[in-house]
Amino acid sequence: MKEALRERIEAALRALLVAAGDEDALPEFAIEVPRQKEHGDFSCNAAMLLAKRLGRKPREIAEELRERLGDAGGLVAGVEVAGPGFLNVRLAESGWQDLLHDMIAAGAHYGRAKESGAPRPRVQVEFVSANPTGPLSTGHGRQAVLGDCIARLLEATGCDVTREYYFNDGGRQMRVLGDSVKARYLEQLGRAASPTAEALADPEQAWAEERDGLPVVFPKDGYQGDYISQIAASLVEREGESLVDEPGEGRFREEAQRVIFEDIEGTLTRIGIHFDVYYNERSLYDEGKIEETIADLRAAGLVYDADGAVWLKATARGLDRDRVVVKSTGEPTYLLPDIAYHREKFRRGFDRVIDVQGADHIEQFPFVREAAAVLGIDPGRIELVMHQFVTITSGGERVKQSTRRATFVTVDELVDDVGADVFRFFMIERKPDGHLDFDLDLAKDKNWRKNPAYYVQYAHARTHGIERKAREAGVAMPRAHGFDSGRLVLPEEIELVKKLATFPEVVTRAAESREPHHVAYYLREVAGLWNPYLQDGDRHRVLSEDEGLSAARLGLALAVRNVLASGLDLLGVGAPERM
Repeated sequence: MKEALRERIEAALRALLVAAGDEDALPEFAIEVPRQKEHGDFSCNAAMLLAKRLGRKPREIAEELRERLGDAGGLVAGVEVAGPGFLNVRLAESGWQDLLHDMIAAGAHYGRAKESGAPRPRVQVEFVSANPTGPLSTGHGRQAVLGDCIARLLEATGCDVTREYYFNDGGRQMRVLGDSVKARYLEQLGRAASPTAEALADPEQAWAEERDGLPVVFPKDGYQGDYISQIAASLVEREGESLVDEPGEGRFREEAQRVIFEDIEGTLTRIGIHFDVYYNERSLYDEGKIEETIADLRAAGLVYDADGAVWLKATARGLDRDRVVVKSTGEPTYLLPDIAYHREKFRRGFDRVIDVQGADHIEQFPFVREAAAVLGIDPGRIELVMHQFVTITSGGERVKQSTRRATFVTVDELVDDVGADVFRFFMIERKPDGHLDFDLDLAKDKNWRKNPAYYVQYAHARTHGIERKAREAGVAMPRAHGFDSGRLVLPEEIELVKKLATFPEVVTRAAESREPHHVAYYLREVAGLWNPYLQDGDRHRVLSEDEGLSAARLGLALAVRNVLASGLDLLGVGAPERM
């Protein structure tokens, strides 16, 4: 409806300008939904944009536009000039009613981009990218759902999307992981471990732990979860004492990585997330991409040597400080492989890359983007979607968590408690850059009136319940153009149709802003109109002796079903037929 109105306003504008002897381009006017319903269905600012150009008062121009627009071929019921020159437009009910037929005909494709035959933009969405050092935390879970929903929205709006998981199976974190497993392995064998030379040289890494009142040698910042002991126990069972002299960086690290990454993949599968590409940071070293990147940055004058290390001259690109990219030990920092990785992304042919990361990574992003720009990449094609952390509350109190001590709530534990659908819906309900408070008590509540995920799912299930009742009564569901939508005249019916009509715009806005919560909020609004509508059985009886009205209301139920099912699919949430 909005696009149809835009075309009519553009025609009226062109006629007005031609009459004034002006054949220049039309102004970029806006058509918005007014905050107050009494101001109509849409408001347009076109008249005010022409005031200076035509040397006339905007209200005069608005009055002329109103006259030229007329009823817009039956689309418009009335137009008012408001304020300094806004056009407040009220559309004819018949236009809204007729939209139902298109919604039903489009089915699952309603709100999605149509195939144009043109090449689709290639977009890479990188998300989760958790190193295999432990189970996925709630923060990883939020990022997983956010990244997947962004990918779904981009696909719905016509993009060719690649979902990618990037992980590091080398570096210090993985060494600590291997050392942690070895320490538990030796402990289970009744042996004592000795600190490595690296640990002894660094007071921050000194090994010390006391368990059950007895001293146990363990990395001070090691991984302490039960999963570490379980990995160690499996090695004791299979290998006995044969690995006593094996370094932590060897078999212990490899076994931990294998087991943990299998667990991560299983968790992601549980919540409906699959990746097209798993990209290993180590491949950047094996293929010489790290050396190539540092050489190219040096040739571009963006790195320099100081204090035995190699520094990125970030201040030359307007950033507040320079950053080390290669330590004095010769080991790259995380920044260097990140830069190399982003260059490889574009070498693989992506038009745009979107990094979905937690707030703890935001400081790194500007350095990666500026270095990529020096390497010939348009920094505008690299995008960061940053999300804030997740806290879990139960009984009105926050659940304390510690990732290092493995006292955090895992994604698997939450899914066990609330199910994958509720988990995903709750994780996507808030704006990404806003803090998310996961109310565990509400998420576990099975009452559809209280739990927002069930509230939306129940609204969808009720459309199938209506169809089952219709079939029992021998009434067939109407075809897309097989009913008179003009029978839907109640204000609440028109309001519901208007809300359904905005679905394509919501999908586009959510995709462009990378904010899937718009879809979740919208679905709750649709359910908030549909569920109360059905509750008033006397006024809104769907099946009655009036066959024409029954067919129209069944058509309305089909349209509601299409929108709810499509929206839930964009969130990766199931659309049940029964609840």
